[in-house]
Amino acid sequence: MVPAAGSPVHLRRVLGLWDLIIIGIVIIQPIAPMGIYGVISNDARGHVVTTILIAMVAMLFTAISYGKMARAYPSAGSAYTYVGQELSPALGYVTGWAVVMDYILNPLICTIICSQLTQNILPFLPYWTLAVFYAGAFTLLNIRGIETSARINDVMAAGMSIVVVIFFAFVIHFLWGFHEYGHGFFTHPFYNPATFSIGRVLHGTSVAVLTYIGFDAISTFSEEVENPRRNIMLATVLVCLITGVLASLEVYAAQLVWRDQPFPADKITSAFPLVAQTAGGYFLFHLINFTILVANIGSGMGSQLGAARLLYGMGRSNGIPKKFFGAIDPKSRIPRNNVIFVGVVALAGAFVITYDQGADLLNFGALLAFMGVNIAALVRYYVRAKEKKMLDLIAPLLGFVICAFIWSQLSRPALRLGAVWMAVGIAYGAVRTKGFQAKLVNFDIPTDES
Repeated sequence: MVPAAGSPVHLRRVLGLWDLIIIGIVIIQPIAPMGIYGVISNDARGHVVTTILIAMVAMLFTAISYGKMARAYPSAGSAYTYVGQELSPALGYVTGWAVVMDYILNPLICTIICSQLTQNILPFLPYWTLAVFYAGAFTLLNIRGIETSARINDVMAAGMSIVVVIFFAFVIHFLWGFHEYGHGFFTHPFYNPATFSIGRVLHGTSVAVLTYIGFDAISTFSEEVENPRRNIMLATVLVCLITGVLASLEVYAAQLVWRDQPFPADKITSAFPLVAQTAGGYFLFHLINFTILVANIGSGMGSQLGAARLLYGMGRSNGIPKKFFGAIDPKSRIPRNNVIFVGVVALAGAFVITYDQGADLLNFGALLAFMGVNIAALVRYYVRAKEKKMLDLIAPLLGFVICAFIWSQLSRPALRLGAVWMAVGIAYGAVRTKGFQAKLVNFDIPTDES
């Protein structure tokens, strides 16, 4: 129903718990570790499953902080709102600016990789045509409304899950032919004393964390969720757990096939398809390649939705120009301007930066936001709480320390470019508020019934 003329327009609460879980899994991707499998395997000397499990425990602390803050502030602004409300509006603005880079870069790099993967299938199509197609498709499908996007996510999640099952079937068939597995064959993916190094495993874990990046986008849908104070918390934690279990099974199966052999430097990005080819021939090789393409289509669409809603949260509270970014389309009830804006940025960026550069930069903003949310949760639920609980101290504190350590391990180019992005945002905020003397932003927290 279209709201009456002159009445305020709100986002529509149509998403259930299962919708949230599906959105989160599609944004992260059910095949999340496949793209980075070769890098982790070489870094951790074959202990990929161990790094995935360690990273899952690490990210669960931050997921709990996100879920708890969503209970207090069920807003589309996510980390921006949590830090701004609990610590200070200025810090909230800085956090929002950092995470905007993360959210905008995700659909951008998905546009790049989808275009390149499609060229492997249809080499006669020029890159620019495919970049326009994918950036345009993500945008057009997202502006149709949240319910349409949710149904598309359901189909994509089901398709990728089927491919994962097929991969497992081929691996089982491949391993069935082995008559001599040798000592430790089934346990070496977890721990192989001949190759284990705690330093190498921890370094691999810093890469394995990429498997989970995107779970925080669930909180940006707080204003479109039924019972957000319950469902955001459950969905965030469950998506991390489901992703961790599924990713661990995938890389465990791959390690049983490939074992701890290092991948050649020029084959690292295609490592998982090479494992698939070993287990199931060229059919499985091409199936996995195609599935990675589909996964990135889903991730691009989902992350564009998250970026649009984060920009809406910042625009509505006047952190960025409200007239443009804080507007809701009366018919579709979505932040249409923001969806189009992110699509344009994704298209332009696809011709300016490479996939590697975009992926390297993505973690800069994400990890800063994770640190901010952990501190906000610590302050709200422990420092200011009348009843002090050790879990409310330990969980966000560990989440902050782990994220800070991983952030410090980013490449120097990523740290430099990220610093430039932050400098631009802080300068804009300083000019807008005359040196941060005026009130920077106003936070509007809608009710659960909006």
